[in-house]
Amino acid sequence: MPANKASERALRHAFRQRGIPALIVLALLAALAFALVLRAKAPPEAARLLPESDAIFYVHLKPLRTATHFDQSPVARSADFQHFIDATGITPERDLDAVAFALHRMPDPRGPNGPIAYSEVFVGKFDGVKLANYLASIATARENYAGHDIFLIPIEGRILRVAQLGYETIAASNMPTAEQIHSMIDRFRASALSSPGSSLLAARYHEVPLLSQAWGIGHIGLPLSQNGRIALFGLELPLPEDTDLVASLRFTTSAHVRIEELAPTASDAATTTDALNTLLNITRGLSTAAPLTDPSANAMREILASAKAEQKDTRAILSANATLEQLKALTSAHNPGDALSSSPAH
Repeated sequence: MPANKASERALRHAFRQRGIPALIVLALLAALAFALVLRAKAPPEAARLLPESDAIFYVHLKPLRTATHFDQSPVARSADFQHFIDATGITPERDLDAVAFALHRMPDPRGPNGPIAYSEVFVGKFDGVKLANYLASIATARENYAGHDIFLIPIEGRILRVAQLGYETIAASNMPTAEQIHSMIDRFRASALSSPGSSLLAARYHEVPLLSQAWGIGHIGLPLSQNGRIALFGLELPLPEDTDLVASLRFTTSAHVRIEELAPTASDAATTTDALNTLLNITRGLSTAAPLTDPSANAMREILASAKAEQKDTRAILSANATLEQLKALTSAHNPGDALSSSPAH
């Protein structure tokens, strides 16, 4: 009997010696898995750095570059843009991994700052010294805030403020005051991981479909607005410019585009859906008039054929699919170099 008790004590001791470390490892793995799930559902860090705004756009360029190889396509550049590349060593289609934009509606759309201002965050591979030297060469003034140099650069009648937040992160804003660039510096210093971001991001990001490489939330029709309405490809959509929208693009073997109107009531959503379906039918009819030998027209016909508008309670949803070949046909229809070569010399 004593021998049996000794054996039991030995077994219990062995379990404690081996079982407790195993439980610790399992707990750590569970905590890591939970953290990864939270991170996957959290807004991207670049978007969390943005200040308060009326709308946010985000594009994760790295997976799109891997899927489409758009960095290998020839790009026509202006002389000024080529000078930027030569001076900084930054080739945007190769070196940018993510970009986030905040749109700010100006109180006076006819004022010196125009109808909309922008705040931006760029994440990628940058040579900090070269970039700082280039910014210093074109800036008319320099400020310092919280240990960060802010370069003031006049562009198109506005002042663009640019600051390097870290080795891989740049912030910029052309708002009339420095409040927005200061906010982005403060968020970066506090660590974007610990911040939920702006109130718009906190309120609407959960609406963005999971694994979207590009998305927009808020009044994202503002840059496309004409006479108070949203216009796209020359067509006026049945939506006011300040409509709350959630747009997303997911790219796997093809692009899946989805735009949702967050309507006040189900009746409003039904009205928008009916109007969108009418617009789609008219557009499809017009597209049949284009020559069958035109690759871009064929691509547009096929994309329009996949488009549909539907209502889900208080939401009007417009969706469409496009293959990589269709997207290439559309983008190749207009060569940016044509406009550059035909523009008068300054």
